[in-house]
Amino acid sequence: MLALGGSLTPAHADKVTRTAECQGDWLPGTPTAEDVMKGEISLVGLPPYKLGRKIDWGASPYKNRSWEYVFQSLRWMGTLVVAYENSGEEAYLDRATEIAKDWVAHNKRGARGTKSYVWKDHPVSLRTQPLLCLSRHVNESWLKDSLAEHAKLLADPRLYKKGHNHGMDQDIALMGIGCRYGRKDWSNLASSRLTGTVKLDVDSQGALMEQAPRYAVYVYGRLQVAITNMKACGRKVPSEIGKRAEALKDFIAHSTMPNGYMVPIGDGSAETEPKMETGTPKHEVKTYRAGYVFGRTAWGKPESAYYSIRFGPGLKFHGHEDHLGVTYYAQGRDILVDAGFHSYEKSSYRYWTLSPEAHNVPTVVGARFRPRTASKLVATRYGDDRQSFKLTDKAYGVSRTRSVLVNHGDDLMAVRDTASGGKKIRNLWRFDHSLKLISKGGGKVVLGDGKFKVTLLQFGASCDRVGGQQVQRGGKLGWVSPTYLSKQPTNVVVSPAAKSLLTVIVPGTDSPKVSCSGKKLTVDGISIPTTAF
Repeated sequence: MLALGGSLTPAHADKVTRTAECQGDWLPGTPTAEDVMKGEISLVGLPPYKLGRKIDWGASPYKNRSWEYVFQSLRWMGTLVVAYENSGEEAYLDRATEIAKDWVAHNKRGARGTKSYVWKDHPVSLRTQPLLCLSRHVNESWLKDSLAEHAKLLADPRLYKKGHNHGMDQDIALMGIGCRYGRKDWSNLASSRLTGTVKLDVDSQGALMEQAPRYAVYVYGRLQVAITNMKACGRKVPSEIGKRAEALKDFIAHSTMPNGYMVPIGDGSAETEPKMETGTPKHEVKTYRAGYVFGRTAWGKPESAYYSIRFGPGLKFHGHEDHLGVTYYAQGRDILVDAGFHSYEKSSYRYWTLSPEAHNVPTVVGARFRPRTASKLVATRYGDDRQSFKLTDKAYGVSRTRSVLVNHGDDLMAVRDTASGGKKIRNLWRFDHSLKLISKGGGKVVLGDGKFKVTLLQFGASCDRVGGQQVQRGGKLGWVSPTYLSKQPTNVVVSPAAKSLLTVIVPGTDSPKVSCSGKKLTVDGISIPTTAF
């Protein structure tokens, strides 16, 4: 076992010292200390679980991986130590000590009966915080030995998750143990690794490279913890960490829709609200090399139009196969949405949510999809009231190209899809689950919710209306998961196969005025080129 030195601060019945290890924004909202004392814990939004006095450390009541990881993180035990610091009530500390000691006794690494996930990188990292917090008030060998075992794994290069938020958590945990017990070798390793991981995970523009914007909020928060801990440990904060943490705020702002929630791209649900001060970026439209375009009519207005477009490196970490995909928000409403994030469970539905069919993308008829294919943004044109973009890739073996035009003021999105080699394409359009089908026919589909209506129109290369759209609600395609573990039927418009498709989305009406002259389509007075944007 690795040696740990240093002294511990004993608890005093009349006065309890509040410590940096225990105070701070690291505890989940549930369960509360009172819940834990009653023997009932609620994790990751699932129903309460009766913990009891004698804990079953192999428990998995919901067969949910996230629940298992959070259970083994022991952060819920940490709520008791924090409550002890804040109240001075010895009962909180006694129960926390009893829980932690029992966990250590029944979860020896590599022992028969210990679940393998108990010693995975993330539970190890997250568990370090409550154990360090406890160590400020409990001076016993079993606790010091357990923290040494944690440090041994955290320092192992074979287990390090470089370029990922898990790696950041590993570094924060290792630095915490190193600083707590005066082990500079651990602190130095954590500091040097963290700089490299941050540079891989957050690019120079401030974009998170994990392909799910909602994780940017988590990463920003963890970097604040890392910076605070470095300073408390008397260490200089590498300038690159501070710069990229600051740049993340702009990325978070751009990826937050006018309704205050983050656009649910990749493993991100529609209920993610940043709840942090980002400031107001200088521009309404931002293109990130990491593979995002975010645009809006104006800042600070819930009725502002907003859109996102995906391209860039192939799928990794928390990404989905959503390249060339778009989302659209207008007039205070979600219009076009992705299928969303359901969970990390290894289910067929989870894997379907990763697939192209769960996103607003073009597919090449008769061609096999090639996973993890990168895509490129090859042209952009910015204007105050109109922006256009052109993207392409070979995810189906031939070039598929999508041009996107967004008009502001008079809200409208137009998308043109083609494929090379004479191949036909088909595209999918997933509408928010609140929008119900009203009518379809003649290349026109109308959906609505009360007085609000939205119209989808489809045309060929020469302004000819393309009919034959199918609308699925439920079935194989018509699903959306706006929140964790939810699954709701929604309407998905499936286009017919064609060599060229121009799709126009018109919010706020069921009867747009359409005319065509030469190579120019006009919808409610808005002119759209029929061949290219």
